[in-house]
Amino acid sequence: MIFEYGETPRTIMQNELSGLMRRIIDNHVNAGQMASGRTAKSLRVEVNSDGEGTLYSKSPFGVLETGRRPGNVPQNFGGIIRQWMKDKGIEAAPIPYVRPGKHKYTEQERGNMAMAWAIATSIKKHGTALFRDGGRNDIYSREIADVKERIAQRFGQFITTQIQSIKLNTGEKIK
Repeated sequence: MIFEYGETPRTIMQNELSGLMRRIIDNHVNAGQMASGRTAKSLRVEVNSDGEGTLYSKSPFGVLETGRRPGNVPQNFGGIIRQWMKDKGIEAAPIPYVRPGKHKYTEQERGNMAMAWAIATSIKKHGTALFRDGGRNDIYSREIADVKERIAQRFGQFITTQIQSIKLNTGEKIK
């Protein structure tokens, strides 16, 4: 049964959006996209007393399915890529020093910075591999379509069970 006794539009929307959020996070993890977890942690559901709900996320959420297109990148994009590498446990080959003495960065840090710069430059010029491959639709698109249909069914059933009869101005009741 789609409708449960005692549900309100608000609880229907809260339950459906919370379930949607959990499924999106599961799909994100199962696709191997999770690095730091910040994107998943940014998801939150808000439902007002009228039953209007919103699933919020940080702004670049759409790239989970589309990938990042080529073009302008954020300031310090190399640093962002370095953090992504660290979160994913990716390390480049160390770059040895040519001259002896004190150095600002370790050989490993030099290798990681060079690799991050190369990745950032490639993304800026060509976009991410996901973008170049045409994207995907299994992180949130299918889930959103399913939940929209389920909400419509549940609201329809909710309204049907709440309306027991309609009185006409002639005094006649329609059941």
